[in-house]
Amino acid sequence: MIHTQTGSSRRILTFPAVNPCESISITTLLDSLLQISGEILSFKPKHFSTNKRTVKETLRHIQNLVILLEEIRVGSIPTARYFPRAAILSFSELHVIFQKLKFLLEDCTREGAKLYMLINSDQVSAHFRVLTRSISTCLDTFPVGSVDLSGEVNELINLLIRQTRNSDARPGPDDKRVIDSVYWIFNLFENRINPNSDEILRVLNHIGVRKWRDCVKEIDFIGEEITSAEKKKDKNGIELLSSLMAFICYCRCVILRGIDEEDDVEREEEKDLIVWGLNVDDLRCPISLEIMNDPVVLETGHTYDRSSITKWFSSGNITCPKTGKSLATTVLVDNFSVKQVIQSYCKQNGVEIDQKRKNKKNKSIVPESLAAAEAGKLVAEFLAGELIDGGEEEMVKALVEIRVLTKTSSFNRSCLVEAGVVESLMKILRSGDPTIQENAMAGILNLSKDIAGKSRIVGDGGGLEVIVEVLNEGIRRESRQYAAAAIFYLSSLGDYSRLIGEIPDAIPGLVRIVRGCDYGDSAKRNALIAIRSLLIQQSDNHWRVLAAGAVPVLLDLVKSDGISDGVTADSMAILAKMAEYPDGMISVLRRGGLKLTVKILGSPEVSSATKQHCVVLLHNLCLNGGNDVVGALAKDSSIMGSLYTVLSNGDCGSGKKASALIKLIHEFQEKKTGTAEPVFERGRFVHAW
Repeated sequence: MIHTQTGSSRRILTFPAVNPCESISITTLLDSLLQISGEILSFKPKHFSTNKRTVKETLRHIQNLVILLEEIRVGSIPTARYFPRAAILSFSELHVIFQKLKFLLEDCTREGAKLYMLINSDQVSAHFRVLTRSISTCLDTFPVGSVDLSGEVNELINLLIRQTRNSDARPGPDDKRVIDSVYWIFNLFENRINPNSDEILRVLNHIGVRKWRDCVKEIDFIGEEITSAEKKKDKNGIELLSSLMAFICYCRCVILRGIDEEDDVEREEEKDLIVWGLNVDDLRCPISLEIMNDPVVLETGHTYDRSSITKWFSSGNITCPKTGKSLATTVLVDNFSVKQVIQSYCKQNGVEIDQKRKNKKNKSIVPESLAAAEAGKLVAEFLAGELIDGGEEEMVKALVEIRVLTKTSSFNRSCLVEAGVVESLMKILRSGDPTIQENAMAGILNLSKDIAGKSRIVGDGGGLEVIVEVLNEGIRRESRQYAAAAIFYLSSLGDYSRLIGEIPDAIPGLVRIVRGCDYGDSAKRNALIAIRSLLIQQSDNHWRVLAAGAVPVLLDLVKSDGISDGVTADSMAILAKMAEYPDGMISVLRRGGLKLTVKILGSPEVSSATKQHCVVLLHNLCLNGGNDVVGALAKDSSIMGSLYTVLSNGDCGSGKKASALIKLIHEFQEKKTGTAEPVFERGRFVHAW
């Protein structure tokens, strides 16, 4: 049998056909032609969003060709060596045409590509026209006189030649009317006018998009096409695709608002978002649209890559690029929280520093077409109204849409913030319905990435208390998990970090999630990165973290079985930060943190990121604990090898710390040897182990 390529990994409207080998027997070739003919005819009952009449005619031609092929196959066929070479060549070319037709039919019925195929109806027709006429050419070159065929078969061949030669495939009148409707709707969007729902339903019925899940598939496919068009720098294509995306998104949110029971929004969709606290889109500098290497914050609260904002200032611009606000100062403050997440993301996804700079945006921060931009605002206004005026069913549907939209792009988030969605969500957070509370908290989490969203969430401070309330008393684990992630976002601003720390139940609530046995790694990491952010942004929070019992919880966590390396790395990072303070250092040492850290540092199973945090922790313990800690460390025979391993890995920051530790140990060994093992006596630090 001839092996053909499947359509699963190919680009749409591309036809990578495989030519049969030259030595193929006529029997094998005919069997393969009959098989692929059957596969083509299996498309007959499927829905086609475009060129319905052309498809029907094409399938009729294939049915007639099947009759022809079966007659030849079961007739008196000579052996392959006697069968005319010209006939084999004709059927080989027909096999290639059949493969391409199958690909074309797959594209016409492809899930998620229905609107795209409709808009490209002319191109689809051209493909059908070329392939159908190619069938005529194949049959025309078939050596009828050299093969023993019946008179009926010869007549059928002549009939097929005439029919396929005169093929003039064109989009149907209905296709053209629906396409005109789509472009008219684009025009309405551009003028900020809501289209007539009946007009939109006519379009959706024509292409076979009837459910909420159908819209999701269409959006996913168009998103892939936008990415491809961006790589090709096809501006016109990007603009059209952006408008199509806006159209189908409007349909999903406003027209087909009922969610199928089997399509309940998967909680897994938030997994990557929560584990890292940020989407890849949010790791990009608003100026360069590339992943930030050195994120810094302006006085407006917006984060930029240091090199990009420095160039902006050097060009004479003393304003915030996103807001246009004049700046009283151009002082840049390191955004350690975002930098940590970027580093975690890059390590998790194998992205090297030099590769990050080559990464281009995969989602437009601002839509590439006016229709898309205005449609986004219309959707946001509609959903905001549903939260205020809709019943419980309408509210649930609106919450699901807000949850999905806020995840997809910063533009959607800004539209929803401007429409007043934040205020409504904050009121809904105290709902006794677990589904409503969870979706509202997920929406708040995503909107907390928007700088204006942060401000509206916090308000006069009451918003933070509501989120902390959900953190501690949320009905579902997911709601509490989302609250922890939202605290991470909000804590990226120093003032908010201080306000969060001052809420009595905030840090204890995060520690409770870290300690909880019923929380998975993603939930624990949400809480851990939130705690670390609170420590980085506000030094006064360290004693609150200490008072909440975080140190013993973290040490027990890293000693437990089954936790991910990411959890270990985040835990060691917090312990390293706590060890910068004398009371934190004492707490770590008192609970065996020094010995445990040396053990983790020497483990071959932990990542380089975890080892780096271990080095920083050891360095801070030595600086604050003095010679007693250094002496205890020097007694471990494995420590020098572990430190030299870190030093050889080439990371600048941890390499310097490792070098400093090596120097401290060498100096200690030169000055004294054989000191007693340090212990604690009545809370007083005497020696380290």
